[in-house]
Amino acid sequence: MRRLGSLLAAGTIALSLGVAAPTRAQWVVFDPNNYVQNVLTAARELQQINNQITSLHNEAQMLINQAKNLANLPYSSLQQLQSSIQRTQQLLAQAQRIAYDVQQIDRAFSTSYAPATGSQSSQVLVTNAQSRWQNTYAATQDALRVQAGIVGNLDTNRTQTSALVISSQGASGALQATQAGNQILALNAQQLADLTAVVTAQGRAQSLEAAQRASAQDQGREQLRRFLTPGQGYQSFNVQMFHQ
Repeated sequence: MRRLGSLLAAGTIALSLGVAAPTRAQWVVFDPNNYVQNVLTAARELQQINNQITSLHNEAQMLINQAKNLANLPYSSLQQLQSSIQRTQQLLAQAQRIAYDVQQIDRAFSTSYAPATGSQSSQVLVTNAQSRWQNTYAATQDALRVQAGIVGNLDTNRTQTSALVISSQGASGALQATQAGNQILALNAQQLADLTAVVTAQGRAQSLEAAQRASAQDQGREQLRRFLTPGQGYQSFNVQMFHQ
């Protein structure tokens, strides 16, 4: 009986081991399909994160570029250009005698530049001739002064041109480039204004010189007429010399 009991106990243990073995084998089973799906899912999530990072980087770069495009140019030549224009305007405003005024010009041409008449005395003719010469002399001096002032602006214009070109080349955005270009255009306008001032001053001097010549010719004809008119021309008379 003891032997039979021992055999039954051994059989029970063996049966227990045979039933428990498949259960422990399920704990270490590797499913390749499930593993591949998990890896693919993780890869897709990682790609989405990378895409989001790239998108944020692009948006940040776009904001940086927009800030550069809206940045003002740190250099301004406005004050120097205004100073050059004011110097030229002051020289033009200092025009002597017949200035750049329509009413003043009309008065001068109705008096000292008016045609000589027989009712005018010789002294009036001489006074008008002298006034016309003084006008021409003053206009020539004014033209030379304007030219000298504009030559003085050339060095300032050269400095401003160099600074604006450098600023334009180093512009970090569209606004800075545009502002540099606008200032260069303003500099060109100032140079054109200087050129206009020179032409105007020189033209004034030439016009007054031409008016002087025309008036002198007219006055010469009047004086010749008086000389040839009996009783108004040269008359001889005796002159006593050496107390004789």
